[in-house]
Amino acid sequence: MIRFRLKEMLAEKGFQENRRVTLDEVAKATGIHRTTLSKIANQRGYNTGTEQIDRLCAYFDCRVEEIIEYVPMNEQPE
Repeated sequence: MIRFRLKEMLAEKGFQENRRVTLDEVAKATGIHRTTLSKIANQRGYNTGTEQIDRLCAYFDCRVEEIIEYVPMNEQPE
């Protein structure tokens, strides 16, 4: 299963900048609807396109593997 690390990326950016980074702020900066960002962050198994991943990588100035990761099905938390 693919797992998105959006919550971790928000926390890390907030820590680095010593402020709270919100989904609304990311939505405005990336052009990705806030509802979509919420689903990426919270909905297990959510499927999104490469355009959104590209925008998030640009916003967080990171590589794809910092936003998404593969978790084998037998390692998923309950």
